[in-house]
Amino acid sequence: MSYDNPRKILSWAEEDRPREKLMLKGKAALSDAELIAILIGSGTTDLTAVDVSKIILQSVSNNLNDLARLSVKDLSKFKGIGEAKAISIVSALELGRRRKEQDRPQRARVTCSRDAYNEMIPHLMDKPHEEFWILLMNRANEILRPVQISAGGVSGTVADPKLIFKQAIEHLASSMILFHNHPSGNLTPSQADKDLTRKLKDAGRLLDIPVLDHLIFTDKSYFSFADEGLL
Repeated sequence: MSYDNPRKILSWAEEDRPREKLMLKGKAALSDAELIAILIGSGTTDLTAVDVSKIILQSVSNNLNDLARLSVKDLSKFKGIGEAKAISIVSALELGRRRKEQDRPQRARVTCSRDAYNEMIPHLMDKPHEEFWILLMNRANEILRPVQISAGGVSGTVADPKLIFKQAIEHLASSMILFHNHPSGNLTPSQADKDLTRKLKDAGRLLDIPVLDHLIFTDKSYFSFADEGLL
């Protein structure tokens, strides 16, 4: 058998091979046949894995719901599909079915400064040193995740704007709330706190990731820049 058979996937341009295509262009760029080809891994002497996958799909009129109804025994009847490959296809489709069954977990939504404060209690309560966090949110003000930016000493911590907005961009956040704690319990913002808030608010406006508030956190209460008209 010739190893330069043009039907072999390895002879294709790299961007046309299913695995490489997924890495280069993302999963959404692959056809159903290409995704199944990744599951089965290889074809036959005459057919690539994609060719075998197309034949399987054609047998169910390219309907993935009908494909999911095929058993391991049904799939094993196709040339190039042994029991192990059939099990891979059945398992992948079962995972898809289970995913569809599960409701999307409800994200907590921030409607006021108290909501934001309560969200950060598990992260900032009882801290003996200052920490700086951001709470990232989507356009509906639903919480994507809290992210720790830095941890410092008793009297201060560093909040690097580049790192803050890098995190926001990586997590596709639409807005954020800033947090830092005062272990002393003092709720009065320092001039440095005010300057940093203004700097980050300006940066957020430029990047279209608005800073909605900055909370100074203590174990018993909080100070909201937005509530106090300082944002």
